[in-house]
Amino acid sequence: MEMKKVYMDYSATTYTKPEVLEEMIPYFTEKFANPSSKFYSISQEPIAAINNARERVAKAINASSDEIFFTAGGSEADNWAIKGVAFANRKKGNHIITTNIEHHAVLYVCQYLEKQGFEVTYLPVDEQGLIKIEDFKNAIKDTTILTTIMFANNEVAAIQPIKEIGKICKERGVIFHTDAVQAIGHIEVDVKEMNIDLLSIAAHKFYGPKGIGALYIRKGIKLDNLIHGGGQEKGRRASTENVPGIIGMGKAIELAVSHLHEEKERLTNLREKLIKGVMERIPYTKLNGPTGENRLPGSANFSFIGLEGEALLLSLDFEGIYASTGSACASGSLDPSHVLLALGLPHELAHGSLRLSMGSGSTEEEVDYVLEVLPKIVERLRNMSPLWEDFVKKGEK
Repeated sequence: MEMKKVYMDYSATTYTKPEVLEEMIPYFTEKFANPSSKFYSISQEPIAAINNARERVAKAINASSDEIFFTAGGSEADNWAIKGVAFANRKKGNHIITTNIEHHAVLYVCQYLEKQGFEVTYLPVDEQGLIKIEDFKNAIKDTTILTTIMFANNEVAAIQPIKEIGKICKERGVIFHTDAVQAIGHIEVDVKEMNIDLLSIAAHKFYGPKGIGALYIRKGIKLDNLIHGGGQEKGRRASTENVPGIIGMGKAIELAVSHLHEEKERLTNLREKLIKGVMERIPYTKLNGPTGENRLPGSANFSFIGLEGEALLLSLDFEGIYASTGSACASGSLDPSHVLLALGLPHELAHGSLRLSMGSGSTEEEVDYVLEVLPKIVERLRNMSPLWEDFVKKGEK
C-alpha cells in the first residue's frame, strides 16, 4: 500500500480552518489598533469585533457574553479558575475536590495549593476512567469550596457525568469548575443546564488559533485575579487583547457548534471502525477508556502487550502516521501515563499505549491505511521486544 500522510493527533491540536484565518488576517494588518486606546475612532472596530467574538463563545455554551473572559489558553484558564476561587474563598474553607486523571494544568495547580495550606481530595476512577458519583458525594465536607473535574479526558476520552456533578455542587453550595478543553466544539455543553460555575476553553482544540482561550465565570462567582496590570477584560485579566486570536476563536467555535451533530456522528462511525479493526487484527490489545456514549467521538486509546510506546510512535511516523502516547504536554516524559495507571493498568502496559484521535480532515481511507500499517508494526516490534519475549515465556500467549 502506498505511504500516505495521516494525522491522527487531533486531541493534541487541530489546524486553523481557512475561514477562521480569513477573519483574523485584517486584525494583523489594517485593523491593528489597540482596543484599549478608546479615545480614537480606529479602536472602535477591534472593540466591536471582540464583543462579537465574546457573544459567539457565550452562545456556544449557553452563557451570557459578560461571563466570558479571554485568556492565553486552557492552562491559564485552569490556573485562574482554581487559584482564583481558592484564594478568594479561603475564609469559607480550604478543601478542593478533583480527580487523579486531570490534565497537569489542574493537577499541578492542586499540588501547588496543597503547599499553601489547602486540602485536596483526588477522586479515583474506575477501569473506564469514570468517577463514581457516590465517591464524589462522600468526599464533600463543610470546608469544601471548589470541585474541579474535567469534562472529557484528553488521553482516554472518558466523558464524566458533568450534569450530575453540577447538580450536587449546586445543592451543597460548592463552586464547580470543569476543564472542558477537549469537549467544546465536539459534544454538547450547556453551562446553565449542567450547573457549571467556571469552564475552561482552548481555541486550538476546535480549529482555532493557538495561544487563545477563555474562562467562563458565572455571574456572582468570587475569584481573585491571576494576572495583574491593566484594566482589560473588565479589570479581571490584564494584558493587551490578542485581537486576531479572539476573532479566530469566535469564528472557530461558531463553526464547530454549527456542525457539531453531523461531525459527532461521522467521527463516532470512524472511531468504531478503527476500534473494531484494531481489536480484530492485533491480538493481546487492550482498549483503554469507556465504550459508547461516554467516549469522545473521535478518540481511541490502545495498549499493546509487549511494546514501548515511543518505538511505536517512531515506526508509525516512518509510515506517515502521526499519533501520540497521550497528552502532548507530557510527551517529553518517559514515565507511564498517570491516567492509564489510574485506570489500573500495570506499568508495562501503560508504557505501550497509543492514542489515535481523529477530526475534521479524517477519512475512512485514512482509517483503512492505519489498519493496514499498524498490525505489521506491532508484530515487527513485538518480535524485537524483550517484554514480549518474557510474556511468551510465561506461557501467557
